[in-house]
Amino acid sequence: MGILIEYIIDELKNIQNGKIWIGSSYESKLNSIDDNLVFERPIKNMHSIAEIISHLTLWRSEAILKIKTGTGSKTDDCEENWLPNSRLKEKGWTKIKLEYDNTLTELIALLKEKDDSFLKKEYYDTDFKDSYEYRFLLNGMLHHDIYHLGQLGLVIKYLK
Repeated sequence: MGILIEYIIDELKNIQNGKIWIGSSYESKLNSIDDNLVFERPIKNMHSIAEIISHLTLWRSEAILKIKTGTGSKTDDCEENWLPNSRLKEKGWTKIKLEYDNTLTELIALLKEKDDSFLKKEYYDTDFKDSYEYRFLLNGMLHHDIYHLGQLGLVIKYLK
């Protein structure tokens, strides 16, 4: 494992449950809210906590698929991108959260098998319809996680 891969793994871990400069990780945010509120939309067009976590899980699963196979299968307009609360309630918060946690564990395990040269290898992105280096994917995953961490903070603020 190279220094850049190790850095990406550390960032993924810190955003989830570490101490980051912006102050709050996913773990601290999710632990601050009652599980009974995860399916609530505080404002009509604002996503629920469960919707955000499900969305993040989809794209992390998609990143795992791209690393394993060199191509993805989902696009931004796929049905699973933003599953409605009605479907998510059927699944249940415990399972949604477990799937989310498991994808992080799997992604990190895959990255630990790679060295820094992997970041320059290319995969085909079904959403962007072109080939990109894996560093684009992994930096994008970090940006995506941070973006939705902020969104989650707003949802929680409104719910409280």
